[in-house]
Amino acid sequence: MIVTLLYKVTRKLLTVPSVLLHRETAKDAELLVLRHENAVLRRQLTGPVRYEPADRFWFAALSRLIPRRHWLRVFPVTPGTLLAWHHRFIATKWDYTARRRTGRPPTPAAIKTLVVRLARENPQWGHRRIQGELTRLGHRIA
Repeated sequence: MIVTLLYKVTRKLLTVPSVLLHRETAKDAELLVLRHENAVLRRQLTGPVRYEPADRFWFAALSRLIPRRHWLRVFPVTPGTLLAWHHRFIATKWDYTARRRTGRPPTPAAIKTLVVRLARENPQWGHRRIQGELTRLGHRIA
């Protein structure tokens, strides 16, 4: 979530100069992309180039400032890859896995001890009866 927020803030901050000086901003953004690409290549002199999440973040944010027709000659990756990185950063906004709960809601420990106590004191009662008695007392359990 924090990465998504940083991504959005960076995008908004980078678009402010583009409104003021559109041509100059595109050229400056191209220079920033090329400088960052050089930094990535210097960091990984041997083996294939691997972009870290920060690199992907930076390229995706700068892609908003450069016209799409120039993407092929400016960026070290394909336009589809840039769009995929952008979609991944934005998709976390709509990801509700942290809020999603599956299964039965948790029962408080006090209610669990009360259920066990009722079952011991009343061996003839079944689970339905115990559940009903607890419902009358205002405790809803599954």
